[in-house]
Amino acid sequence: MEKCLLLDAGSGGRASQRLIAECFVRHFKNPILDVMDDAALLDMDGPIAMSTDSYTVTPLFFPGGSIGSLAVHGTVNDVSMLGARPRYLTCAMVLEEGLSYEVLDRVVADMAEAAAKSGVCIVTGDTKVVPRGACDGMFINTTGIGSIVRMPAPSGHSARPGDVILVSGAVGDHGLAIMAARENLPLEGVASDSAPLNGLVEAVLCAVPEVHVLRDPTRGGLATTLNEIAGQSGVGMLLEEGEIPVHPEVAGGCSFLGLDPLYLANEGKCICIVPEQYADKALEAMHNDPCGREARCIGRVSEEQAGRVILRTRIGGERYLGMLEGALLPRIC
Repeated sequence: MEKCLLLDAGSGGRASQRLIAECFVRHFKNPILDVMDDAALLDMDGPIAMSTDSYTVTPLFFPGGSIGSLAVHGTVNDVSMLGARPRYLTCAMVLEEGLSYEVLDRVVADMAEAAAKSGVCIVTGDTKVVPRGACDGMFINTTGIGSIVRMPAPSGHSARPGDVILVSGAVGDHGLAIMAARENLPLEGVASDSAPLNGLVEAVLCAVPEVHVLRDPTRGGLATTLNEIAGQSGVGMLLEEGEIPVHPEVAGGCSFLGLDPLYLANEGKCICIVPEQYADKALEAMHNDPCGREARCIGRVSEEQAGRVILRTRIGGERYLGMLEGALLPRIC
């Protein structure tokens, strides 16, 4: 039987990992790609970071943002996670025949506003129009380039036993907001957290001399992203359930729908792993930024149970947090 792709290949979980390893890395393998961080560290008469992403979210507009603002924020954040200062973006659009010009104009206006607020310029792009039914309105690809603020750059390979794990705010907002908008669910107070994190990241880099890992927990959520880092670094991670911030509206919506906020996508939060002695300064820098006012220390890096993420529950038990299996919610970014 011919092997075909399923939706979970785009979920950010195990199926995505298998697809990347078995197809893309197998054919494209090279020392730069093999690091497998959110952005690539390049040397072109000095270190730069480069990242690319495609956005297929449905609906195109949702509480807290649109496909346009998301396409800017997502790539700005991926470049920032390498400890870089984003400078320039490209914008390629695949548009469906029959798309309302008003809708397109709103999306492009959102992109322009998001780029201005992020301090980046959209400098080149491409537009294609495909027949009706071929792309569900529009798809957007953005590529970002930025200058490295400080070397060595943070990397998913650099978590060390004794480090602490910080998260810049409450998790699960974006994923639940997309589901509520898509299914017309009456979940009041739930909105995407889509936002640029380059200002917060630069503040942390200025505040502390060592930042081992930066990562934005998008597809697959906090739990899957920490599994990726634990695997890359060959370490274990112990999280404290009571310290992980989740907005009451998100916790209530997840309880009603049978979802786990730890596996829902975020588009305006980052994980920051630093040596324990710098935790307070890193948190202070986050708290002084609008995107980091709810930042918390949620756990520690350990030598034990390498490659695994363990959650210590509020009642004192322990639960293994594996990587996302299946497609919890496709087309979220």
